[in-house]
Amino acid sequence: MTKLSVNINKVATVRNARGGNNPDLLRVAADLERFGAQGITVHPRPDERHIRFADVHALKPLLTTEFNIEGYPSEDFLALVLAVAPAQVTLVPDSPAQLTSNAGWDTKTHFNFLKQVVSRLHTKAIRVSIFIDPIPEMADYALKAGADRVELYTEPYASAYATDREAAIAPYVETAKHCRALRLGLNAGHDLSLENLNYFATQIPWLDEVSIGHALICDALYLGFEQTVKAYRAALEVAP
Repeated sequence: MTKLSVNINKVATVRNARGGNNPDLLRVAADLERFGAQGITVHPRPDERHIRFADVHALKPLLTTEFNIEGYPSEDFLALVLAVAPAQVTLVPDSPAQLTSNAGWDTKTHFNFLKQVVSRLHTKAIRVSIFIDPIPEMADYALKAGADRVELYTEPYASAYATDREAAIAPYVETAKHCRALRLGLNAGHDLSLENLNYFATQIPWLDEVSIGHALICDALYLGFEQTVKAYRAALEVAP
């Protein structure tokens, strides 16, 4: 069954809006695990506008599920993750000024850079996932660079889902099948929600993990964290 990793960046955004420690990021992370989240994701950025580097250090000893840290592999980011040694690092091609991720890596163009980064992360036994668009060739070069998994960037799927879900999912199924043939692990994330998640998981039932933040946190404002985590876990349940 596909695992649910909850991105808690938005919780940190709310905390930072007023200073202090309300909401308590560490308590939220622990509660999410208690309610059934199978992983916690953070994406620290250089300006620390949501997750702070100190948060990453504080979360590591607290968490009992998988810790996934996303980010662009700058030297500051690499120093952080090599020191913390989470279960997984997801490499994204974001510039420091970007509001959020909006594209995957061109793994062919950046092959040499990514290969060096993956090699460094593997020295700490960190599983490495590379964020890609649903293009089989990008998966090929991610694997050649040494990645253990790729994460499919799903915003285009989410945007087109309501209009034509079959067309929206098609490139993801093609790339997912290619990854399975390569024996390359497969994650997905960005704009997945209770509206579109079950169909995605049904079409790609061998998906290892989804990382969901914005939609899940928004739903939790209405439903509470416990019921929201249960709803997302249920959406990932696919009959064999």
